[in-house]
Amino acid sequence: MATRFIPFIFVILWSSGFIGARYGLPYAEPATFLELRMLANVAMFLILTVVLRARLPTGRAMGHSMVAGVLIHGFYLGGTYQAISLGMPAGLCSLLVGLQPILTAVLMVGIYKSQMRLMQWFGLALGFIGISLVLQGNMAWQQEGHREAAYVFTLFALLGITLGTLYQKRFCQGVDLIGGAVWQYVAAGLLFAPVALLTESRVVQWTPEFIFALVWLVVVLSGIAILLLLYMVKHGESAKVASTFYLVPPMTAFQAWLMFGESFDSYGALGFLLAAVAVYLVIRQPKKSAQSMPELQTQRP
Repeated sequence: MATRFIPFIFVILWSSGFIGARYGLPYAEPATFLELRMLANVAMFLILTVVLRARLPTGRAMGHSMVAGVLIHGFYLGGTYQAISLGMPAGLCSLLVGLQPILTAVLMVGIYKSQMRLMQWFGLALGFIGISLVLQGNMAWQQEGHREAAYVFTLFALLGITLGTLYQKRFCQGVDLIGGAVWQYVAAGLLFAPVALLTESRVVQWTPEFIFALVWLVVVLSGIAILLLLYMVKHGESAKVASTFYLVPPMTAFQAWLMFGESFDSYGALGFLLAAVAVYLVIRQPKKSAQSMPELQTQRP
């Protein structure tokens, strides 16, 4: 049946978020670009709230959703867009922030004293080896001179999505996904607005390329992909998404190669492969305990 391909379609769409960012950033600065995206997201999700009869959280639930939105969309998207704007290849950015499940597992051990399975520890070690190979390889950057800053912003994004995921898992259980997303996008928009006002020119070149990138990120990423996720959650398919999420970095690298000619040598290829296997080993759930992954309900590139 065609529905069996939905998790893979979801991953392909998710991967294109990094491509859309790079495609649109030449025409608008990062915070300005993201402010426009958040405004459009709020409008679209308010419509979805009415159409799908979703519930807008109130009170503490609203506050928790906004905190999660600042961490997930504000820090995560802000960090990745800044890194890409500084020349980092989209594939490399996707790979580095794609380590979020591994960092989450490590934090769960340190904070909540949870236990990692032997294969998860093996995946952690494999992930470090993979990243080392990619960084030692030869990947062409869009521009030189800002690598250190780009890595810092990527680390910032990784911490944002990891802490935001843990926060949402702890405080936003039971919150309607569509309704909660409205407040998440509102909070992120309130964060990006002063950043754009105080640090950027706020000039937007409304070229066909920029409009396409903005529409793609809003409608396809934030709209269609989320609806696919809702469908999978409703039909018990979210565990399959978890088991295929490790494909996001290599899929992003492939799309970046098609769109922008981003390339990497044999070290980079082996590193992407090892990192993908590492994430798979960490997020893979035993069959008897497989269940939906809250992390996937928050990662919105």
